[in-house]
Amino acid sequence: MSRASRPFHVSAEVAEALDSGRPVVALESTIISHGLPRPRNLEAAQEFEEILRSAGVTPATIAVLDGVPHIGLDAEGVRRIAGEEMAKASVRDLPILAAKAASGATTVAATAYLAGRAGVRVFATGGLGGVHRGASESFDESADLSALALSGVTVVSAGVKSVLDIPATLERLETLSVPVVGYRTTDFPSFWLSGSGHTIDWSVDDAPEIARVMRSQDELGHGQGIVVANPLPLEKQWNPEEHDRVLATAFAAAEEAGVTGKAVTPFLLGFIVEASGGTSLEVNLDIARNNVRLAGEIAIAWSSLVSDASDDSAD
Repeated sequence: MSRASRPFHVSAEVAEALDSGRPVVALESTIISHGLPRPRNLEAAQEFEEILRSAGVTPATIAVLDGVPHIGLDAEGVRRIAGEEMAKASVRDLPILAAKAASGATTVAATAYLAGRAGVRVFATGGLGGVHRGASESFDESADLSALALSGVTVVSAGVKSVLDIPATLERLETLSVPVVGYRTTDFPSFWLSGSGHTIDWSVDDAPEIARVMRSQDELGHGQGIVVANPLPLEKQWNPEEHDRVLATAFAAAEEAGVTGKAVTPFLLGFIVEASGGTSLEVNLDIARNNVRLAGEIAIAWSSLVSDASDDSAD
């Protein structure tokens, strides 16, 4: 499909980087539009992009603006996702937003899907969605997981939030044949905490090793994405005792308020920000920065690996 006929817009900056084989990292917009308070969210969006640019990597922040998915935003586009009220856009919402010419901030699922369609191979987020507690009754499972089974994108995340069912999420990723590797760890992180106590099979030591896993995945033709679980350094994680106390209080508050089903997780996350006095929010930002930096390193390693392979084939 030619770029002109694609049902999405790739910014000139991202298109040039992709065409020349330079490193590119996708960034989601839901964390900006829904995950952070204003005006802190605009500052964060600009900071995440600057972390990448300062490392020689092109940022590709993804969002749907007036019905058109954008892979890479200009300064005005970044201001729009930070300042306008927008729907959360998962993959299933994309055709509806297109038909209505409406705007939406892309979730992990939609960002991974659109990044893959555009040819962006590395994506940084905070934490993945996953299987929700009580999913055996509610069937509540994030579309992030199924999208990763189809995207072919390497996603750097700090695991999943500890309000989710981590063992069930790992089982689901296994069922979907999505490779999960820990960055210098085999203890799957639980977002605010560096570990969850749930062991994963494989760890990787550096970005070039992750790039080689990506190449092997391509050669095998599986098509799934790859999850790189990147824990915060221990000194930056949320204090575990405070974390456990606030989570217990949040679950008790949800039960007392009669919150059920899909409303539970948004309730818990909002409660946790307030109950922690903003501590969880600051840890969120550290997580995002940490993941963006690693994603940039992976994109550089991937660009180098692809370039070396092209040079070898030309000899």
